[in-house]
Amino acid sequence: MDFEAKIISREVSELLWDMERTVGTAESCTGGRIAEAIIAVPGASKYFKGGIISYTNEIKEQLLGVGHDLLEEKTAVCEEVAIEMVKGACARLNTDYAISATGVAGPSGGTKEIPVGTIWLACGNANRTLTMKVEEDHGRDINLAIATNKAMQLFLQYLKDENVEREPLEG
Repeated sequence: MDFEAKIISREVSELLWDMERTVGTAESCTGGRIAEAIIAVPGASKYFKGGIISYTNEIKEQLLGVGHDLLEEKTAVCEEVAIEMVKGACARLNTDYAISATGVAGPSGGTKEIPVGTIWLACGNANRTLTMKVEEDHGRDINLAIATNKAMQLFLQYLKDENVEREPLEG
């Protein structure tokens, strides 16, 4: 984990700790790397409940409640599936928030419509999610590192926005 990633993980940790909120992960292509980034900070057991690695559509459907028709119509690599994975992880893991990733890390598996390097990220809860699409192919290892870092950055922004909304107005 690089220095920037450690700083982001620390900031996420501090916000979750202060907000007394919990998080879980629902990962496909990243295979647990986002969870690993979260637990890199000591004390993560206070706010990290666990993760579901849903590498196949079967697991996305059975464990996360992603709709079969959605997967058939749009494939697993789309914004809607990433959002459903967040909602499913929050419900299954009983967390306040979740982070998800679904995509094609490579080196094979891409199509003209969904090329290698396409990864959808989402974070949030059943009421509000943020999403991001990563689209560049730098090779499998770098694609996964970029997706993990972007997911953590996205979640950090989400938490900062949530924290601002929770702060009482002065006066």
